[in-house]
Amino acid sequence: MSSLKCISYGISQINEWIGKTIAWLTLGMVLVTFTIVVMRYVFNEGSIALQESVIYMHAIVFMLGAAYTLNHDSHVRVDIFYGKMSPRKKAMANLFGNIFFLIPVCSFILWSSWEYVLDAWEIKESSREAGGLPWIYLLKTSIIFMGCLLIIQAIANILSNISDIFTKQGSSQQPEEGAK
Repeated sequence: MSSLKCISYGISQINEWIGKTIAWLTLGMVLVTFTIVVMRYVFNEGSIALQESVIYMHAIVFMLGAAYTLNHDSHVRVDIFYGKMSPRKKAMANLFGNIFFLIPVCSFILWSSWEYVLDAWEIKESSREAGGLPWIYLLKTSIIFMGCLLIIQAIANILSNISDIFTKQGSSQQPEEGAK
């Protein structure tokens, strides 16, 4: 396995672990939603904090799961020409997309959200609702993590794509078939 593939694989494993870990939040969302429904319709009680926790978990799953999705090449793609391309041309298209689209967009997200997140931390922003969760500043921090994780995964993809372009067969993103 080439050194580019080794580095790419190592980076991808970080996002793999994060994705599998936060996937458990989907179970948490189901359980908390069930609890909210039971409380509301059986006991005629409500909880703003529980309702907000579902929103927090949902946001975290999407924000921190984006790099995991990219790692598995499961993101949305307009597949008019891509599906018919050779592995080498797919690697070239992915290389172009990562360098000229993904990294600039994520860099813009980081740049534009940095002050927004810092302001939230400065005032320890909390819910505007009485009984809501006091950690909005932590939730907003997931924007920064999302941008960083996507850039890190883009770098892994770039290394893998470069390796694929310069090898004869143009292998898949992961070094081994059963690695995912």
